[in-house]
Amino acid sequence: MSSIDYDLKRIRGVVFDIDGVLSPSTIPLAPSGEPMRMVNIKDGYAIQLAVKHGLHIAILSGAKTQAIDVRFRGLGVTDVFLGAAVKLPVLQQWMRDRGLSPEEVAYAGDDIPDLHVIGHVGLGVAPADAAPEVKQAARYISPYAGGYGVGRDLLEQIMKAQGLWLDDRHAFGW
Repeated sequence: MSSIDYDLKRIRGVVFDIDGVLSPSTIPLAPSGEPMRMVNIKDGYAIQLAVKHGLHIAILSGAKTQAIDVRFRGLGVTDVFLGAAVKLPVLQQWMRDRGLSPEEVAYAGDDIPDLHVIGHVGLGVAPADAAPEVKQAARYISPYAGGYGVGRDLLEQIMKAQGLWLDDRHAFGW
């Protein structure tokens, strides 16, 4: 049974911010000054499984690091939007391109640039350590901090509700 108060069977698309959601809020810097990011392997497993089951998964971030693009495209995510200083127009175009209504979309974000986006989708999600304003706007607050399983938490609950979690051969491989 899901801990999310939303009809998860309606969700066809899930969009994730990176920093503070799929990676921790604290980012080490390389000697060159480039931000480095950690990712959660269990989030990655759930993302690639969701893609295999036909859920529309997108990454929407203000970050511009090539490593993000490489990581998530490697998991099968074809919609990776980086350098999005203002996220709502990008989300709206993605939804039009994919034929998704707001009620069919979940968005996970953690900070002020995510507020407008969270308010535009059916299921707004915040990590446990999100900014207070984001937590207030979100419909669901994950018990996990950013970078420590937020993606897995959300996707596992959606796929369980839809009967897709561990249901076939896709579940036992990458």
